[in-house]
Amino acid sequence: QVQLVESGGGLVQAGDSLRLACAASGRTFSSNAKGWFRQAPGKEREFVATINWNGGSTYYADSVKGRFTISRDNAKNTVYLQMNSLKPEDTAVYYCAAARTSSLSLRVYEYDYWGQGTQVTVSS
Repeated sequence: QVQLVESGGGLVQAGDSLRLACAASGRTFSSNAKGWFRQAPGKEREFVATINWNGGSTYYADSVKGRFTISRDNAKNTVYLQMNSLKPEDTAVYYCAAARTSSLSLRVYEYDYWGQGTQVTVSS
């Protein structure tokens, strides 16, 4: 059974940092792009960041560019999201996902596997 399990969420204050991790089991995703998405209450799931299969390329939503960093460790079958200078508008459930291809993937429909999500709450 393939599983993606996120960890590292929590309640922090504005300006703080968090590091999310997403560990995969059941199969390896070393040839697949990975991504992070988030969904706030009453809103659609939105793209946050993506990384290609070997970590050589990354892409970010404008809203997090310069504050968030996506990385991966294929030996550990894990993808990370370092989040700095957090803002209240970053509050959401954060989901990791594994894409169908090895290239940067920005859209929900490009992903076949999803984690269950981890809550990030940023207070002002």
